[in-house]
Amino acid sequence: MFLKSLTITRGDGTIIRDIRFHAGFNLIVDETPVVSGKETGNNVGKTTVLKLVDFCLGADAKDIYADPENKRNEYKHVKDFLVDNGVRISLVLKDDLLQEKSREVLIERNFLSRKDKIQRIDGNTKTDDEFEETLTDLLFPGHYGNKPTFRQIIAHNIRYKDLSVNNTLKNLDRYTRDDEYETLYLFLFGCDFEQGDTKQELRSQINIEEKFQKRLESEQTKSAYETALALLQSEIEELERRKASLNLNPNFESDLDKLNRVKYQINLTSSEIGRLELRKELISEAQREIQSGVSTIDLQQLQQIYQQATSLVSGIQKTFQELHDFHNRMVESKIRFIAQDLPKIDARLIAQREHLNRLLIEEVELSAAIIQSDSFDVLERLIAELNAKYQTKGEYENTLGQLSAVESKLTEFNKELAAIDNDLFSDEFALKIKEQVNKFNKHFSSVSYELYGEKYALRPETKTVRGRRLYEFTAFNTNFSSGKKQGEISCFDIAYTLFADEENISCMHFLLNDKKELMHGNQLLKIAKLVNARGIQFVASILKDKLPEELNKDEYVVLKLSQHDKLFRIERGIDA
Repeated sequence: MFLKSLTITRGDGTIIRDIRFHAGFNLIVDETPVVSGKETGNNVGKTTVLKLVDFCLGADAKDIYADPENKRNEYKHVKDFLVDNGVRISLVLKDDLLQEKSREVLIERNFLSRKDKIQRIDGNTKTDDEFEETLTDLLFPGHYGNKPTFRQIIAHNIRYKDLSVNNTLKNLDRYTRDDEYETLYLFLFGCDFEQGDTKQELRSQINIEEKFQKRLESEQTKSAYETALALLQSEIEELERRKASLNLNPNFESDLDKLNRVKYQINLTSSEIGRLELRKELISEAQREIQSGVSTIDLQQLQQIYQQATSLVSGIQKTFQELHDFHNRMVESKIRFIAQDLPKIDARLIAQREHLNRLLIEEVELSAAIIQSDSFDVLERLIAELNAKYQTKGEYENTLGQLSAVESKLTEFNKELAAIDNDLFSDEFALKIKEQVNKFNKHFSSVSYELYGEKYALRPETKTVRGRRLYEFTAFNTNFSSGKKQGEISCFDIAYTLFADEENISCMHFLLNDKKELMHGNQLLKIAKLVNARGIQFVASILKDKLPEELNKDEYVVLKLSQHDKLFRIERGIDA
């Protein structure tokens, strides 16, 4: 398919650019005049034209307005213009530019999201997956979901990123694996290998498992884990032995509780005995004091005094003896009253002392039972240490289990991969690759000789990477100048298109190239002549002052840009 047109339209329908491509040589020229020497061809949009074609073929929108050296940096002025104005990019592809009725495909995309997002093919809105599938079906019906991807297949057709501008074969991103390049070029050269997808999938799975294995062994290797686990098991066994040998009282908790209750009862009983003894002592003291009040005086002398008093005082009816007897009876009565509780106190003291003796005996027995056993604190410390060891053991066993599972998967994947490689590197398949590359080299050497007087060629080689065999395609000429490298790339792309047509391999018939000012003017003239003669569409961006006079013609130039008329015409406003 060829490029027919690229249209840039505002959301209101205003056309900003309508670029019409033609067969053969197409130029996007920066006409910024060099007057003061300070003018530059940068940022006028000539590379952006190539990016917009790529965008319509599934590239990320950020490639249009992001700094290629740092994707986090965005050209906000351009992004805001594209989003705020609802700018839509329309690309028309055509099977044959020389046949008016040949099939055309209209691709439309904008830079909005969600409900405002436009992503259509031939007027039909597509999800991201549907969009890629439909694009794939344009060239390779039914190939979607297989390797290489549509974007990988057409990568050599669109060269504006540094890797693709400076590398003939390894023109994908820097993260692309060698096995992906192997699959891509086997496909491009028509070396059908049905298990190519399976091989890439296996390689991807192997890479995932190897990364997981590396992460698991980031602290120590599997053998180190096994050694550590064995030592840990010995430590656990020793702790278990110490735990089993503990002299633990099975009724420790209940005995300790009983001991505490007995001690409490001892304290209560001792306090009660002390209280009773104090009360008894107080009663005894009171008895002694009252006893001392019993009359023991000389009764004859006191009687004589009493008789003298009665002789002097009339009306005294009681004799002295009667008074004396009455006094003593009162004292004795008090003593009996005070002493009446002593029998009860003595009985209570006897009972409490007996109870105390029993409690003291029980205390001794319980203390002996508790003191003779190991402390539960020791047991708790052992259990805590065991728990920590078992936890570490579980972590080690889990890691070892994961490592064993990874090794098992890697063994299985590598076994399957080896079986595929046996077919891929068989003499029969190797011969087929050689035959196809030889066919391609006829065109490659012919084109390179026409442009440079040198014959370039590719060679398929086998190499071993980390124990795995791979096919690697390399050019066996060495170019050091950037300009000549550009020529080699153009020779390869043109040669591949010719080879694909000869082998009836579907391909895009347009080649987009940036920075063609790095090539010498003579080679540009030869490329123009060659692609015009071979029916290949070659689109190149270039500075006008680097353009040979013979090519500075309207029949070649499809778009002219300058510092005063940039691609999106942002500075010129809506009426530009």
